[in-house]
Amino acid sequence: MNQDSQLSEDTDRDDTRPILIIPYMWIGDFVRNHTVVRVLKERWPNRPVDLLTTSLCAPLVDYMPGVREGIVWDLPRSRLAVGRQFGLAKLLRKRNYGTALVLPRTWKAAIAPALAGIPERVGFVGEFRFGLLNRWRWGEKKLPRFIDKNAALAQPDGAPLPPEWPVPQLRVPSEEIARWRQANGLSAGAAVALAPGSVGVSKRWTYYPEAARLLVERGLEVWVVGGPAEKGLAQEIVAAGGPKVRDLTGNDLRNGVLAMAAAGVAISNDSGLMHIAAALGTPTMGIFGPTSPYLWAPLNGLAATVVQDKSVLSCQPCQSTICKMNDHRCMRDIAASEVVGITQRVLREAGAPV
Repeated sequence: MNQDSQLSEDTDRDDTRPILIIPYMWIGDFVRNHTVVRVLKERWPNRPVDLLTTSLCAPLVDYMPGVREGIVWDLPRSRLAVGRQFGLAKLLRKRNYGTALVLPRTWKAAIAPALAGIPERVGFVGEFRFGLLNRWRWGEKKLPRFIDKNAALAQPDGAPLPPEWPVPQLRVPSEEIARWRQANGLSAGAAVALAPGSVGVSKRWTYYPEAARLLVERGLEVWVVGGPAEKGLAQEIVAAGGPKVRDLTGNDLRNGVLAMAAAGVAISNDSGLMHIAAALGTPTMGIFGPTSPYLWAPLNGLAATVVQDKSVLSCQPCQSTICKMNDHRCMRDIAASEVVGITQRVLREAGAPV
């Protein structure tokens, strides 16, 4: 972008055309998208911002300040689905968007904004998208973190990265939390929320059942939070911890959001629920093994980052979804007693009775 067009872009504060963000649709990545929303709202306060979303992630939009609306449209990951693309384009065309930020590098992500004729379509070079995007950005590989790549698209072309990005925020009304507690028969006391799931088995800490038992022995209530894929894990944890452990897994992500908002502290693998809890402001402990906290921890900061520190592992971090060393020491050497001890400290620091 030349200097004159960049100057015009930044000084046109009266532009009111809405902006559409085409985000990554994994839950944790979707939460991080709120940083992009906040950067856009700082740059263009008068322009409404909408998010394209899947049915799964749609509940998150309700709790994101600064987002006007979520456009719910499920597109299959494994095929083009031409009819669905044209249908989405027709919907977008009616909404008179002035700008679309296409965060994924795939050409499929850029099809509907182009078919809709959105005048300004911003994204990084990738996957032969010439003609689909018209505001190219270069240098993605030089940006160190996932959030840097995404939020940079919300800045003027060529602008330096700020020292810190605005953190994602999710805000749940206290009245909604109270109704959720009552509907689920939960007390008003502080509880520990466990999120044992993740995309990729290597990121899953395996001692949640033992940790639940130890937490209950210390007088704490325990909730197991996750989707239907975590139902089996939840049953194991409930069996180990007894009646003071509640299985709150289910199909509706809103239930997971409310559980994390109501909890006194959350313990999570590197997963979407970790990002949800942190964005809600719930004291969050992230357990990291094969992935790097620098690259993948929430911008919000964690109450505790739990990593294996008893020995130096040459394979860590491997960023792999399956342990190729066949022993999973990066997670196996994190003891349940260690995590429970940190949990009690975090609760004390938050002012909760332990």
